[in-house]
Amino acid sequence: MKTLRLRPASGHLNLVELERDPAVRQAAAILRGGGLVAFPTETVYGLGANALDAGAVEKIFAAKQRPHWDPVIVHVADASTARGFCAEWPEAAARLAATFWPGPLTMLLPRTKAIPDICTAGLPKVGLRMPSNAVARALITMAGVPLAAPSANRFGHTSPTTAEHVLADLDGRIDAVLDGGSCTVGVESTVLDPTLTPAKIYRPGGVSSAQIEELLGAVTVAERRIFEESHPEEAPPEALESPGLGMRHYAPRARLLLVEDGEKELQRVVESEARRHRVGVLLPGEWEAPGGAATIRRWGSWSDAESLARELYGQMRALDEAGVEIIVCPLPPAEGIGAAVRDRLQKAAQ
Repeated sequence: MKTLRLRPASGHLNLVELERDPAVRQAAAILRGGGLVAFPTETVYGLGANALDAGAVEKIFAAKQRPHWDPVIVHVADASTARGFCAEWPEAAARLAATFWPGPLTMLLPRTKAIPDICTAGLPKVGLRMPSNAVARALITMAGVPLAAPSANRFGHTSPTTAEHVLADLDGRIDAVLDGGSCTVGVESTVLDPTLTPAKIYRPGGVSSAQIEELLGAVTVAERRIFEESHPEEAPPEALESPGLGMRHYAPRARLLLVEDGEKELQRVVESEARRHRVGVLLPGEWEAPGGAATIRRWGSWSDAESLARELYGQMRALDEAGVEIIVCPLPPAEGIGAAVRDRLQKAAQ
């Protein structure tokens, strides 16, 4: 299979122009025909298929080598479409949609029979999201169907935030990638079940727990983890309630070492590991470069967790490409989107 790289015209910045763009229209036609198209969202690139076509969604699992016990998120162009696929639309969901949609929030809600089992791992709730990225919204609108779309990478690997990242993992395995530039948030959406009391966060992401608590009151955070075998389809666990609950996820090829105790501890770890291994470092912009022979990638600002999130996956991929054996990275405070960055790093390091 030849993977097409489709680029919307750079001057097409609003939804109306993008809906008319030839690249967007070609990608939408591929999706309507049952094909796979990777597309940008504000979080990461998603690998899209017609969510109402079980055969098309099956192709996602094959391309990603993703086990069927891991559900996928369904992306919609507007809240009214999302309501149409829900057996219940509680008042909390309406408030969340009004506040955070379009944006990086996925809600787990009871589904109608229109959503096939393959999207939800057979469970009764579906993850629904309305992305804010204009290319994504134009594509969903022109396709005329909701899009099932997990991240556009091989299962368990580092998520993609550029079209180049997508092609590094999936070139020749999917029909097309719609190149909309770099993602602005950089980590996946928050996954929340608002039907529970209190509401439960299954995956921290671009909307923080504090933001949700301002709207709904206290929330809980799921702690459940599962172990992944080398061949997960041979002995699958029970279906997961949410994407991103796997024990090892978002992982680079290199082994990831996390440092909790700040700049001096990072320098000590790097100097020690560099005696035996090719070491890469994700280094905050304000921190002094450690001694020892190490490949250093400057990683946003320690005082700006949004910059750390935006740069995380791209810099991990860059260190992999540099051939390092170990990546040393500090863990940011669990504040705001920093909680999502910590979550991804801890899962990548398992």
